[in-house]
Amino acid sequence: MLDIVIEARKASLAPGMDVKRILPFRLHRMIGPFIFMDHAGPVEIEPSQTSSIDVLPHPHIGLSTVSYLFGGQVTHRDSLGVQQVIRPGEVNWMTAGRGISHSERFEDPSVLAGGSLELIQTWVALPEKDEEAEPSFDNYQPDELPVFTDTGVWMRLIAGNAYGLTNKVKTHSPLFYIHVVLQKSAHFGLPQEHSERGVYIAKGSIEVSGVTYPAGQLLVFTKGVDPMIIAKEPSVLMLLGGEHLGHRHIWWNFVSSRKERIEQAKADWMEGRILLPPNDNHEFIPLPEDKRGPAGTPAPEALS
Repeated sequence: MLDIVIEARKASLAPGMDVKRILPFRLHRMIGPFIFMDHAGPVEIEPSQTSSIDVLPHPHIGLSTVSYLFGGQVTHRDSLGVQQVIRPGEVNWMTAGRGISHSERFEDPSVLAGGSLELIQTWVALPEKDEEAEPSFDNYQPDELPVFTDTGVWMRLIAGNAYGLTNKVKTHSPLFYIHVVLQKSAHFGLPQEHSERGVYIAKGSIEVSGVTYPAGQLLVFTKGVDPMIIAKEPSVLMLLGGEHLGHRHIWWNFVSSRKERIEQAKADWMEGRILLPPNDNHEFIPLPEDKRGPAGTPAPEALS
């Protein structure tokens, strides 16, 4: 059965950069290891204002960030010294582990013309044994990500395993993450390999059990249910899920199984123990004022 429907909420990351915030949600904080999901764009902004939507250097612990673009391009720089331009169909998978900082900048004004910038950002919580791993970064090109097609159906496996497909994207726990494009009236079923499964409707609308769901909703399904998804119009879906890792605390950009580890991360960022990207170290986002209680509740804005 359908467990819950999560409506995307508006969140503002910067002037001109509003996003649809899907996870975490107070009644359903995670789907498998996925603990955070933002849908940004399409973004249209004047070329003179491009720098206003840059995400300045900021820290992470205890998670992997996964960036996937529908359109445009973003330049990633991190404290490992990596500089990587990500384009549509690629995957940027950054594992923070014990601590990393990075920035995301929109340095080509032409990609913002006509609202071409659109991306999905997710965070994948790490198993306890990997929360203090060495940070790492990998970029995967489209030809490394298998594509499957059928009548009215196109899909790309971003990470994990599903429908008998797998790829070489490095993950730390059982999961699946898939980009699906459906033509009108196409029928599609969810993978059955994983116990927690969700369908985010990025564009269009779908029907499940006679009910139509529009864009901007995340449908979460109970284990053992095999729903039939019918596209009511041309639609784009993001499928995600996997096996649950247990409770996680999240505050600002920090995720951990232990509250005290998040408190340590706050101090580390304030005192400069998490280094800035060597090629983007002239400005950064300071630690937000904590107005919402102890670790375990998000600060006003989580960043990608």
